Amino acid sequence: MRVLIVEDEERLARNIEEGVARVAGFAVDVAHDGEDGLHLAMSNEYDAIILDLMLPQLSGKALLASLRSAGRRTPVLVLTAVEDKKSTIELLNAGADDFLSKPFDLGELLARLKALIRRAQGHATARLVTADLELDMNTRTVKRNGAVIDVTPMQYRVLEYLMARTAVVSKTELLEHLYDYNWEKFSNVLEVFISGLRRKIDREGLPKLIHTVRGHGYVIRAPER
Repeated sequence: MRVLIVEDEERLARNIEEGVARVAGFAVDVAHDGEDGLHLAMSNEYDAIILDLMLPQLSGKALLASLRSAGRRTPVLVLTAVEDKKSTIELLNAGADDFLSKPFDLGELLARLKALIRRAQGHATARLVTADLELDMNTRTVKRNGAVIDVTPMQYRVLEYLMARTAVVSKTELLEHLYDYNWEKFSNVLEVFISGLRRKIDREGLPKLIHTVRGHGYVIRAPER
């Protein structure tokens, strides 16, 4: 998953970035003003945006309005120092998906962020299932036929994205959501991760779940009955 953080307090932005990248395992881009944030949000496909309201150049509220008026439905978690009911209603009406008042606990931010992404992808719980393959987004564990599969952090991220989408995912889309804006430099290693997952998940004697759709990308699907 790939997240954009728009926060002008550099120390806070760095702390959030480290938490989202280290704990959640997401790729992260950071902007420190509203104009840069809007440019990144409009130029890239993010799974979620963490947005501060008080920003230089362009306010968070104006950024959110521009994003929604352009038809972008990316989930947005707003960080705000205002807690009154009227301001909360205004934020939600402006297109925010959730809000968190400063100061906040990083654990709560991560929990809300993951919940936003799950809802946007149509998943009510943190458990993804395809046939006998299970992935728990909370514990970051993978099982097939009840047996735990040891995957690397990057293999987990590839698998999580493919299972969350349930449709054919192009190589470019997968790379964009696994890495930050420097994703092009990693384009040659994606096949390595897919190959490693196949050895662990589609091992001998089990039905094949990871498929390559020639000219289009990859998909995880249950075997036909």
